[in-house]
Order: sequence, then structure tokens, then C-alpha cells
Amino acid sequence: MTDKSQNAEILFKILLLGDWSVGKTCFLMRYTENTFNDIHLSTIGIDYKFKSLTLDDGQKLKIQIWDTAGQERYKSITKSYIKGANGIILIYDVTSKKSFEGIQNWVKQLKELPSRICIAIAANKIDKENRVISTDEGTKFSKEIGYPFFETSAKDGTNIDECFDSLIKQIYNNYINSPVNDDNIKISNNNKNNESKGCC
Repeated sequence: MTDKSQNAEILFKILLLGDWSVGKTCFLMRYTENTFNDIHLSTIGIDYKFKSLTLDDGQKLKIQIWDTAGQERYKSITKSYIKGANGIILIYDVTSKKSFEGIQNWVKQLKELPSRICIAIAANKIDKENRVISTDEGTKFSKEIGYPFFETSAKDGTNIDECFDSLIKQIYNNYINSPVNDDNIKISNNNKNNESKGCC
């Protein structure tokens, strides 16, 4: 049972989902390390990083962010991690219509999940000039499904923190307002990571 106490560090698990090459790894690196590298090997299966935060109310959080492979052959692995997630960011590339359609397919599957899992949509690579998915298309789609929407760029950092902060705030509000404890939310005893302040 999770102790809802500000004296304990709470562990939230967030998944990044989307097709191959939408920029999930760059998205993760920009948020956790504030770095960007155009050259990345494709993620094989699952990888993850941690980030520690202190909320405005003093609550300490440790965020475990999972970077999932976008290739079709890894989807069965990815699906096994979804059930244990507290939050999911669905990422598409604004220069790729296929990646936008891929997000729509993920939404159909995620609608069957428990409502406790918080979800946001990120339209990535808005720094590029050859976009094919407009802001209006992304906004309309997100409104229809009821998920928060952010236009982002892992390259220049646009709205990356805002996207994560919004999702983390949703997860935390669900956590503190829930009459029962969520077995997917754990207490972390590892305080070795550097702490970042100012979220939510």
C-alpha cells in the first residue's frame, strides 16, 4: 500500500509511444538531460531514464520515463509495459502523415485501458518546415479524444517541459484525490539522482 505522504518520494512511470523516427529518444533526452543529438540508433525494445522533481507543495517525485521502440515487431513488448504505466505521451512527427495515423491506432487501443492512466498528445518536430500535419488537425483530433495537446520540438526544446509537467500534474492529482491506492504508484528509495525543481 502506498503511503500518501510528502515525506516519501513517489515513483511515477510514463511511457513514450509512437512510430519509429518520430523523435521519442530525442524527446526523452531533451527532458531528462536538456540535450539534443540528431544521430540516434533506433531504440531496441525498451529503454528508460529517471528524473527527480519537487512539486510546489513540497512533494518529491521520481519520474521513470520509458522510451519504446516504434517498429511493428516490438509492439507486443511495448503493450506489456502499458498496463503498469501511470501516464503515456503519444508522439507523432508533424512531417509524417503515417506517424499521425499511427497515433490514432494507439488511441483506439488505449481507450480500453483503465481511466487512471493519464494521456497527452505531442506533435513533434515543429521546427521543420516540411510539415504535413497542421496545428488545426492535431488540435481537432486531440479535442475529439479528450487528451491534452502540445506542439513540441525536441531540437529546440519547445513545449517539452510543458508537456511532461502537464501530464505529471494530472497523474499527481489523480493520486492525491483517489480514495484508494494505485498499485502502479510506488515509493522510491533511490535518491541518487539530481533533483529538479519547479514542476507543476
